[in-house]
Amino acid sequence: MKKFVLVLVLLSAGLTLVTPTIASAYNFGDYRSVTLTTKAWKALEAGNLDEVLAYTNKCIELYAKKAKEMQDSLTDYPKGTNDEIFSYWALNDVATCLFIQGEAYRKADMADKAKEAYQKVNEYSFGQCWDTGGWFWKPAEAAKEKIAMIESGSDLDFGDYKSATLTTKAWEALGKKDLDTVLAYTNKCIELYEGKAKEMQSSLTEYPWENKDKIFSYWALNDVGTCLFIRGEAYKEAGKMEEAQKAYKKLIDDFYYSQCWDPQGWFWKPAEAAQQKLEELGAS
Repeated sequence: MKKFVLVLVLLSAGLTLVTPTIASAYNFGDYRSVTLTTKAWKALEAGNLDEVLAYTNKCIELYAKKAKEMQDSLTDYPKGTNDEIFSYWALNDVATCLFIQGEAYRKADMADKAKEAYQKVNEYSFGQCWDTGGWFWKPAEAAKEKIAMIESGSDLDFGDYKSATLTTKAWEALGKKDLDTVLAYTNKCIELYEGKAKEMQSSLTEYPWENKDKIFSYWALNDVGTCLFIRGEAYKEAGKMEEAQKAYKKLIDDFYYSQCWDPQGWFWKPAEAAQQKLEELGAS
């Protein structure tokens, strides 16, 4: 009798019953959308498609209705404080889970399934995803790019869309003398983080110097500045001197206090390096 009453209580609360077999296979935690989404990200990083689908499907099953209500109440992306954007929790997490599904299918070479998941993100187009680096990004826009990449046969992968990831990929493309790929990664980094980089630049009157963590805290400024230097180098190596000069000058004019970490253990200054490159090219 007690078990029967418990079942009724759970059903009336809108919770889905999980069989012991499923529950033992996957730990859904507290069933909150943020918990399920976090577990889905971790499963994606581990390359476990089955776990990704278990967590994302559970989130969508429980919260798609609420997410749709939130979506229908909007005419544009929510703006304002972080808390105001977080208040659309169901919309944000369902959109993110569908994007994660698309990524998992894409990495498993299941292109049709990936496109289907990416396309479904558009039903929750005003959802936003919080990056622990301190900003929101838009799963629906990222999903459109992924679809375009699949349809074009491109093997470009923006990864987690973090500025550090895009900058690293740009360096790798520069090493291969692949101008088009350099531009794809640097353009994406600048598109996403130029605004934040300009805020950081305008807050400074000299290069940050106190310690390594302090310098790294200007992540957007550092990576956007570095990407412009990489862009300039790629154009120069391709013989496109006018475009190279424009990239170097934009770095100097707009992101002068950016710094780049060398894996050997020090920071160097892209704007000063760019100024030297301009002098070598006979430009001022």
